Amino acid sequence: MNRLFVFALVLSIPFFSFCQNQKNTNDMTVKIKDNDPGQYEVSKTEAEWRALLAPDSYYILRNAGTERPYTGKYFDNKQAGIYYSAATGQPLFVSDTKYDSGCGWPSFFEPIVPGAVFYRTDRSHGMIRTEVVDSRSGSHLGHLFNDGPPPTGLRYCMNSGAMIFVGINEEPPARVKEYMASLATEEEIKAIEAFKKKSEE
Repeated sequence: MNRLFVFALVLSIPFFSFCQNQKNTNDMTVKIKDNDPGQYEVSKTEAEWRALLAPDSYYILRNAGTERPYTGKYFDNKQAGIYYSAATGQPLFVSDTKYDSGCGWPSFFEPIVPGAVFYRTDRSHGMIRTEVVDSRSGSHLGHLFNDGPPPTGLRYCMNSGAMIFVGINEEPPARVKEYMASLATEEEIKAIEAFKKKSEE
C-alpha cells in the first residue's frame, strides 16, 4: 500500500478518538442511565449564549464541540481549586478528583456532587458515547468513559473551554459569584466548603 495513502488515512482519524474508551467497539457508553430532562433552570436564546460566551466556549458548550487534545488550558493544570461551568458558574469538579489520563483533556473520576451533571446518549461521529452536560443549562462539557481510576472507575473527559477554574485562594469571577449567590444548592455549598477546608489543612 502506498505510504502516502496510509499517512493520509491516519491523519483523517478524528482527533476526538484520543479521548474515547480504548475498547475495540463503537459503543463506548457506560452503565449510567440517561437522565437529561431537556429543560433547565438556566435558559437563554442562542443569541444570548453567543453574546455571553467566548467563541471557543460557545463552540464547545452550545454546539457540542471538542477542543484539540493537549491544547486546553486545564489539561495539565495541577493547582488546587474548583472547576465551574463556563456557561453558568455552576461548580462541577474539584482538583482532588482530577488525574492524568494521558488523553490530552482534563479528566476527573467524579463530579463535585452527583447532581452537577446530566447524562445523555451521543450517537454522533459513528460512535455511541455518554455525553456529559451541566445540569443547570444542559451545556456540553465532554464525555464519560469507564476506564478511569478507583474509586469510581470512571473518566469524565472534559473540555477546558467548557469550564472556569478558580484556585483555592483566588477570587471567583462574576459568573461564579452570581451562581453561588442565587442558584447554588445547599449540597453544592457544603461540598465547596468541605473541599476548601480540606485543602487548607
